Amino acid sequence: MNNIVWKIKSFEELTTSELYEIIKARVDVFVVEQDTPYPDLDGYDQKALHLWAEQEDKTVLAYCRIFDKGIKYEETSIGRVLTSEKGRGKNLGKQLIQYAVETIENRYKTSEVRISAQDYLLRFYSGFGFTATDKKYLEDNIPHTEMFRK
Repeated sequence: MNNIVWKIKSFEELTTSELYEIIKARVDVFVVEQDTPYPDLDGYDQKALHLWAEQEDKTVLAYCRIFDKGIKYEETSIGRVLTSEKGRGKNLGKQLIQYAVETIENRYKTSEVRISAQDYLLRFYSGFGFTATDKKYLEDNIPHTEMFRK
């Protein structure tokens, strides 16, 4: 597991193989593991930057989507955050969020980021400067809280 490669690409830059591995990881984690059938292909992939870690066989170990201001929220945002079963226990989730925040700061010149966090991850995200808002809701029967980073 030493040869982990981090990649960031726009939708147009993704190869069909990369897109397949990304969608496979999202379905494996969100649909199968979390048992939440939902429309993953939501029309936002084309507007996102895709950030992920992959191993030598191209399997996605960690992934997220990054959005500029005005696409999902008024502020920049991060979504579809996951660490696959093979990627867990290697601090890839922490690296992923750190890289995502750095990408937003460097590309979009802001540190204001909004996310929709599953409630069990509130403490994790607070370690990156995110603060829970009072907007709490159920999404696919999973408790979520909107969080904001200034």
